[in-house]
Amino acid sequence: MLGNALIGLREGLEASLVVSILVAFLVRTDRRRELPKVWLGVGIAVLVSVGVTLGLTLAEQALTFEASETLGGSLSIIAVGFVTWMIFWMRNNARAMSSDLQGKLETAIRMGPIAVVVMATLAVGREGLETAVFFFAAAQAAGETAQPLIGFLIGIALAIVLAYLIYRGAMKINLAKFFTVTGLLLIFVAAGILAYGVHDLQEAGVLPGLATLAFDVSATIPPDSWYGTLLKGVFNFSPQTTVFQAVVWVLYVAVVLTLFLIPLRARSTTPAAARV
Repeated sequence: MLGNALIGLREGLEASLVVSILVAFLVRTDRRRELPKVWLGVGIAVLVSVGVTLGLTLAEQALTFEASETLGGSLSIIAVGFVTWMIFWMRNNARAMSSDLQGKLETAIRMGPIAVVVMATLAVGREGLETAVFFFAAAQAAGETAQPLIGFLIGIALAIVLAYLIYRGAMKINLAKFFTVTGLLLIFVAAGILAYGVHDLQEAGVLPGLATLAFDVSATIPPDSWYGTLLKGVFNFSPQTTVFQAVVWVLYVAVVLTLFLIPLRARSTTPAAARV
């Protein structure tokens, strides 16, 4: 559940910040008449994201076991691709996000009301679609429990509160540092989702090696113990892990974490990021 809360917080804060930037720009430039169009776009983006989640859930329930495992495994891998791209994009573009969004909104206002709605829909919808796919993958990994939904809702609720406080000027937060820290944590969460996706594909017969275990620590870390549940909820850790899963997990963390940390070391001699 903690891993899902982290994803909800991260994606929710991105979407909430997008909305806050758009609203603040319109208020500051005395264009409040455009606010209903922005809120309409936000509403459309939310409805589309919820619809995608429900559609994936209904489609998965109608499939055979093998097809269901193939769909779940494939979407887990796609979700990891989304979150990996998002981690690097936000790390590199957090500072310029405000000016970029304001420029796009200015252009949309000149084009007309429909353009404003479309711009707001696309700006918020990207995070919404990423969240929908990642939520579905996380829910598949967690099994038949409500924990993924609870975790996501907690994270999104915290994100909305943080974004509102930032908008009202009650809180200063170093967004570059925030996205760096959450990015580091999400790398390990994504690695667990990726390993679980590989396991799904192995169960579906798409990938080999289901019976070849790298380790079995279920006697030491029972899945129903509090620490087993914690490891499962945060990192999707499985006490019985196949060789294929272990190799994929190690390779993903090694490559992505290295690429993520190299720019940080390069920037260590530069001034700290300005607070937003």
